[in-house]
Amino acid sequence: MILEHRGRRPTVPESAYVAPSAVVCGAVVLGERARVLHGAVLTAEDGEVRVGDDVVVMENALVRGRAAHPAVLGDAVLVGPHAHVNGATVEDEVFIATGAALFPGAVAGGGSELRIHSVLHVRSRLAPGTVVPIGWVAVGDPARLFAPDRHDELWEVQRELDFPGTVYGVPRGTGMRTVMARQTEFYGAHRDDRDLT
Repeated sequence: MILEHRGRRPTVPESAYVAPSAVVCGAVVLGERARVLHGAVLTAEDGEVRVGDDVVVMENALVRGRAAHPAVLGDAVLVGPHAHVNGATVEDEVFIATGAALFPGAVAGGGSELRIHSVLHVRSRLAPGTVVPIGWVAVGDPARLFAPDRHDELWEVQRELDFPGTVYGVPRGTGMRTVMARQTEFYGAHRDDRDLT
């Protein structure tokens, strides 16, 4: 499905493929030979999504562009099934495995690998060629790698990266009623989307 969102239409070259059950929404620009497989969603909420050449976004993955943090995928990138790339920059030849998550302001350096269920946290920068092991978290600039059982050490680095401010635009400690009132208003813009398929 190809959707116009906030008055912006996706750009899909002839050499690209978007599966019938995938969604490409708003200011999304696909590169040559890009492949968006079944159930994948590329959504330019209020910022762009730019996809390079020879990129595959696999089943049920999400790539979301935000005003302060567009989603940018370089050339020859694989975004695995159920992966989540939210307002992050992914340089050329990066492998993002099943269920990996990249958060706003994050940068995955060229040739890096984010293995199954790994995380690249907000405003964190992964050096080129780095491998984030299965289930591990990369956090900071430059990113340090933490096993999931090292939460206290991880929190010492993560705390200063301001997840709620970066992702939701609110200070830490803001109640969920306030956060969700803002989120429902923001995503309500989809009520005006137009199907272009």
